[in-house]
Amino acid sequence: MRRTLVSLALLAGLALPALANTEKGGVVNINTATVQELQLLPRVGPSLAQRIVEFREKNGPFKRVEELMRVKGIGEKSFDLLKPYLTTNGPTTLKQKVASARKPAQGQKATGGN
Repeated sequence: MRRTLVSLALLAGLALPALANTEKGGVVNINTATVQELQLLPRVGPSLAQRIVEFREKNGPFKRVEELMRVKGIGEKSFDLLKPYLTTNGPTTLKQKVASARKPAQGQKATGGN
């Protein structure tokens, strides 16, 4: 009995960080998201979010997240950055703006020092 309790406690301890990462990550449903919800995505501002909504209204719902690359301003590199946060079904669960990591310019150090 004691061994079972210890095992359950260990499993619970391992599961909590995984649940926190899921909650922290979140996704945006590109078929139902508002302009404001789309702006939570990295490198998506008001203009691009509006273009996504207009594209969806004109062409119907996205069948696959890859179709987002048909929206002007979203190329392969941008899509690769957005993909972990996209879905075409279910609720939008992303609640905070995702900061986009910028690569340092060629020849500069990531630390920003001189």
